[in-house]
Amino acid sequence: MSEAQYDVVVIGGGPGGYPAAIRARQLGLSVALVEREHLGGTCLNWGCIPTKALLRTSEVHHLIERADEFGLSVGDVSFDVGKIVKRSRQVSKRLSTGVKGLLKKNKVDVLKGTGRLAGSGRVAVDAADGTTTEIVAGSVILAPGARARALPGLEPDGELVWSYKEAMVPTELPGRLLVVGSGAIGIEFASFYNDLGAEVTVVEALPRILPVEDEEISGVAHKQFEKQGITIHTSATVSQLDKGNGEVTATITPEGSDPVVATFDRVILAVGIVGNVEGLGLEQTGVEVERTHIVTNEWTETGEANVYAIGDVAGPPWLAHKATHEGVLCAERIAGVQGLHPMKSERIPGCTYCRPQIASVGMSEAAALEAGREVRVGRFPFRGNGKAIALGEMEGLVKTVFDAGTGELLGAHLVGAEVTELIQGFVVAMNLETTEAELMHTVFPHPTLSEMMHESTLAAYDRAIHI
Repeated sequence: MSEAQYDVVVIGGGPGGYPAAIRARQLGLSVALVEREHLGGTCLNWGCIPTKALLRTSEVHHLIERADEFGLSVGDVSFDVGKIVKRSRQVSKRLSTGVKGLLKKNKVDVLKGTGRLAGSGRVAVDAADGTTTEIVAGSVILAPGARARALPGLEPDGELVWSYKEAMVPTELPGRLLVVGSGAIGIEFASFYNDLGAEVTVVEALPRILPVEDEEISGVAHKQFEKQGITIHTSATVSQLDKGNGEVTATITPEGSDPVVATFDRVILAVGIVGNVEGLGLEQTGVEVERTHIVTNEWTETGEANVYAIGDVAGPPWLAHKATHEGVLCAERIAGVQGLHPMKSERIPGCTYCRPQIASVGMSEAAALEAGREVRVGRFPFRGNGKAIALGEMEGLVKTVFDAGTGELLGAHLVGAEVTELIQGFVVAMNLETTEAELMHTVFPHPTLSEMMHESTLAAYDRAIHI
């Protein structure tokens, strides 16, 4: 019996892998996709999508609690954690089923199992029943994703100390919650549980929360979270966790201060991710692994001929949309499409869906100055925008950073309601190499939140109208 042969074999069916497979098929290549668990990967099944469903629930809950501000009368508000989780899982399942349909429509062969390199031009697929099948591959795209990072002494146990998976499917609301880490994952969970009534404490080892964001935006968010009742410790570590009967006592050690001991019902560990580089058969190849990710060039190529790596396993930024773009680029590179451009990581937007939302693209003000740029910075607050006032969402800021000499848009940084939708306007502008002149001459609809994008640009050149 002859072995199956494919032009492309994709290992991993997440937000990088399945778009790569579909794009390769669109370009006329024969494709197999190997996935051991869930099509759609962590993002769709245990990350981006289900967490947004949870956050939508907490957002609605928060709005109901503010009903009186809008002239509405509402009785006592209660919720069912089981129903909240069920809705989140249903949303995830619907989209996972959709991915399966897309792959079938595009005639991608989906192979159930764990894929690994098995010699030049060969991939082994280890099935759950212990059997192994080998297939021949012209090119291999590695897209196995990543997993939550654990810290010594703070490892998740699935009961008292949670990873993101347990945090998404609680059976009851913890009264007191400790979140270790204040990146996007940690802050989103802190926001979700806080809005449903939990007493939330966040511990961050670095000097400020949301450390990848512009410092000014981080500061605005910090004040809003504390105003909402979240306790925040920065420049601090959790040096010890002592598990008791249904609770955890944590020793929180701030830099230069005495330790703080506090008791919590649950702890969420959100301290980053680790690429799934193990078990891929890389040992006898030219694929280089740096710490926990595979090293690639600008075209997603590894050190091994005809082997590519995309998504979280290929390093930061660890974002689903980055993985998708890489997957498409990789497939087009393999197919020999002409006129391709490498992805520019500085033009990839980042979004955090807490309350208030945070979104950014490009250089922060500090990064631009460190790079030796002379800058002009524009700021416009939500409280100066008519739509924001009508929505009752007056806390927020739109900040833009321009090169003072050329007018190039270097970065945009936003905090406030719906900024995860607004940011794409700046992303498009940066990809079109827009200067302040084009943004100033763009007519923004009124009344919209997007008008703040215009006003922030005007403010950078001392021309703001509404502040």
